[in-house]
Parts: sequence; structure tokens; C-alpha cells
Amino acid sequence: MKIIIAGAGEVGFHLAKLLSYESQDITLIDTNKESLAYADTHLDIRTIKGDATSIAILQDSRVENVDLLIAVTASETTNITVCVLAKQLGAARTIARISNTEFIVHKELAGFSKLGIDELISPESLAASEIELLLNQSGFSDTYEFEEGALTMVGTTLSSTASFVGKNVKEAATIFPGLHFMPIAIQRLGTQYTLIPRGDTVFKEGDHVYFMTIQGGVEELYKLTGKVRQEIKNVMILGGSKIGYKTCRDLCSHKFNVKLVERDKEKAIDLADILPKALVINGDGRNVELLEEENIQDMDAFISVTGDSETNIMSCLVAKSRGVKKTIALVENMDYFQLSQSIGIDTLINKKLLAANNIFRYIRRGEVVAMTKLNNMNAELLEFIVKPTSEAEGKKIKDIDFPRSATIAGVVRNGVGVIALGDFKITAGDRVVVCCLPRSIKQVEKMFV
Repeated sequence: MKIIIAGAGEVGFHLAKLLSYESQDITLIDTNKESLAYADTHLDIRTIKGDATSIAILQDSRVENVDLLIAVTASETTNITVCVLAKQLGAARTIARISNTEFIVHKELAGFSKLGIDELISPESLAASEIELLLNQSGFSDTYEFEEGALTMVGTTLSSTASFVGKNVKEAATIFPGLHFMPIAIQRLGTQYTLIPRGDTVFKEGDHVYFMTIQGGVEELYKLTGKVRQEIKNVMILGGSKIGYKTCRDLCSHKFNVKLVERDKEKAIDLADILPKALVINGDGRNVELLEEENIQDMDAFISVTGDSETNIMSCLVAKSRGVKKTIALVENMDYFQLSQSIGIDTLINKKLLAANNIFRYIRRGEVVAMTKLNNMNAELLEFIVKPTSEAEGKKIKDIDFPRSATIAGVVRNGVGVIALGDFKITAGDRVVVCCLPRSIKQVEKMFV
């Protein structure tokens, strides 16, 4: 697949890095010589220095032959312009990164597809949505919904109170019949190894486990894992960034009590004007005395989304030490992202990874309609629409030649989620969610092409 990425910033470089692992034909365009030099020496891609809005530069990148152009520069206007030009010059599909979420809400009204822009993505909007979802499933560290909640993936660390610790998957299924969830990935305590569980896989204390569940199954998981659904009402947000603003606005609209701390005085005044339902505080969130004056100990959740990863991590650790139940930190450094469980923060989110997951569905073969990477694990969730010509169509799951490093996590049929076991027959039109290790992706895709 031939792909052009306009913008070698944090999102563009991360995308180029991930896509280069996939052996895609990548061209990266940027005006910053240093960013391109770093990408050129670290990735197996082609780089072009220049303005992506230049027709000559786009022609030099052979835009007329590309399958996908992704514009992810820091400028929303530039991204829209690049996509419009690229489409006119022959690009098959285009994706523009934008910051104004109104564009996504009114995409059809504004006629972006007529202009030549196939998809709009906002990393900030994706991050804000992820935060709200995490607060709604407060007992779990990671969540992801398929088909508006028909299937929900949740991640949690097993404590000694989990009723199936010490039992294998098959035994747990026998002891708790009729349950509406299944384990799809496990990471053992103290290791970086991701395990796709089978019937003889034993649950151990300290395991970080991802489960797939249908509507109603989340409540069962709370009981069996010993987790408590914590009612979250009072939330403190550190940082009036785009993510902080959108998260604050969305939470206020859902009746949360929100305090937003912003260091810049002018910005704080502006935010107070446009967020009348929130209490906006002008102050440095790194100041522990300020946090205590604002009753951080009475908060149910603390969300740190400043532009500095270290500030976000340290402030969340302070919040945790003051008894805050749920802490969420925005981090840019992928090395930090791998440490969420060990450093004591409930969840780390990374907007680059969220944007990459959102874009990846256009890269995969087959009818991939959704994709996400499991936090802290070397595994991915892919959602396929089964076609009449798919190899898996008409077969029972137990008869499909599935690799051991992959499992069917669930199926959505006619809008209803199903935890599908061996005797379940796959039919055309089903939306099948598969959890697999990277080495199995190509083999899995062949079954749904």
C-alpha cells in the first residue's frame, strides 16, 4: 500500500514508525529538516523536505499513485488544503487531522467528502472520549467499545479477591456457567510477554487481563474480579489544553462536578467564560499546596492533561497519595506509556496511539472497521465484517484454522453482541472481533478478505 504522510511531528512520526513495521511504502513530507533527518535515519521510509500544500512537492511524492494520504501537520488549515489538493491530483483516499471538533460533528453538512476529504480525525477529541469512557467504567484500567457497546473490552489487574485466581479458563467456565464474558489477553506480573489464553491457561494473582463482554457482562466482571464500581462525581482536571477543555465540557454536560486548573491567567479567564458549569482555577497544578487548598482529597478522579508528560505523571502520583480513586495522565513518551501499572497510575493515555489506532483501520486488508492496540501489551483487537466470500463464512469457530496466537473475542450479529464459543457458526454480515499478536495479523486477515 502506497501511503503519504504530511507532517513529521509527533503524530506523523509515530504513524510512519508503526506503518513502516507493516512494510508499507511510506513517504513522509515536512518542512522541518531535523524531524525528517531523524525519521530518515531511524525508519525505512522515503522523506521529502518541503511544503505539502505545494503541488510540485505532491507530484514529486507521486501522489497520483497513492492509496492513502494522511495529513497530520500541526495546522488544521494545512491538513485540509493538502487533502483537497491530493484528491484532485489522484490520491485514492485522504485523512485530515483537525482540532475543531465541530468539523467532525457537521461533517456531512459541511460536505467534506465532496471537497475530497474522506475522513477527519481529532487526536484531542479521541483522547477526551477515551477519558470519559474510563470514568464510566471506573473499576477498570482500560476500556474500548465496539458497535456502541454491543461488545465492550475491559482490562484489569487480578487481585487475590478475584474468584477465579488459581483456576484455568476451562475450570472457571465450568464453575461460573452462563457468564457473558471471556478472557482475550493476559500479561503475567513482572513480564512484558503477552499471552492469548486457552482452556488450560491458569489465572494468577497480579495478572493484567483483558476481557471481552456483552451488555450486562461488565457487572458480572465487577463481582468476579473483586472490583468495586466507584461512583465518580467530583473530577479535577489539570491543564486547559484542547483535551482538557473538551473533557471538561463533556463531563459538565453529563452532570459531573468539575474543577479545571490552568496556569496561564488569560487562558484561565477565557476558559471560565466558555465553561460556565465548571470551576476554573488559575494556578500551577504542580503546587501541592494549591491542590490541597482545592480539596484534592475530596476528588473521585484526577485527570492531568498538560503539555508536559512528567508534570502529568507526578501530579497524578500526588493525587493518588491523597486518596483519589481514579487517576489518568496524558503522556507523549511511549516509554512511559509502557509503565502505567508499575508506577501507580490507573491509566496513561497517548493521543498519538489513539490517532494511529483510528487510522490503522484504513491500512489493514479485509473489511476492518475498527482496531485498537491493548495498553501495555503486544496485542491488537481487529473488527472485521464477514463477507460472503470470506474463508470463515459458514464455518463453526472450532473448524476455523485459527493460529494459537489469536482468538475470536466476540461477534456482533444484527446489533447484538455474542460471546461466541466453538459451536458458533460465522455468517456473512457478522462483525467479528479478533484479538491477536502482531505475528498472526496477516493469517487472520486472510480469513476475512
